[in-house]
Amino acid sequence: MKKILVVSGHTNLQHDSFANKIILSRMEEIMPEAEYVYLDSEYPSWKFDVEREQNRLRSADVIVMQFPFFWYGVPSLMHKWMEEVFVHGFSHGSKGKALVGKKLVVSFTSGAPEEMYQAGGIQGYPVDDFLIPLKQFAKACGMIWEGYVYSGGLSYASRHDDEKLRQMKEKALLHAERVAEKVKSL
Repeated sequence: MKKILVVSGHTNLQHDSFANKIILSRMEEIMPEAEYVYLDSEYPSWKFDVEREQNRLRSADVIVMQFPFFWYGVPSLMHKWMEEVFVHGFSHGSKGKALVGKKLVVSFTSGAPEEMYQAGGIQGYPVDDFLIPLKQFAKACGMIWEGYVYSGGLSYASRHDDEKLRQMKEKALLHAERVAEKVKSL
């Protein structure tokens, strides 16, 4: 059985998230065998136990990075985790082979609707174009890029509108199901 590691990179999941909290909760229900790491609650001071994190990555077959799309990329907490944990000699470089062959799935949400992320849309580019740094990250680490699951229109700002809240909850639950399907297919 493959070992699945899900890493939540939301900077304040319990207090500033609607969709990511629902997605992760549902993923825990449908993929209880996975290991879940909540960077914000496990490392509130943002001081990572690098050895522990590297061991988690070493033991995983599939790595899922779950996060909200902040300023066209991963949140600052997840970025710092990447900078400190994925170091030369561990994840890349002539001796950094610990992650070779591991599968990477990126799962993320945005407040902006999906249609804004297309050529000619308000964001100017398709969402796939914003993922080039993550694709290169996987390549540099020798991981297999298995693609992404993305849902837009999940704005925390809409949490006070009952109808939008209901629609966003449905969308977040469906997102979790899509992630689980993707991971189970690997």
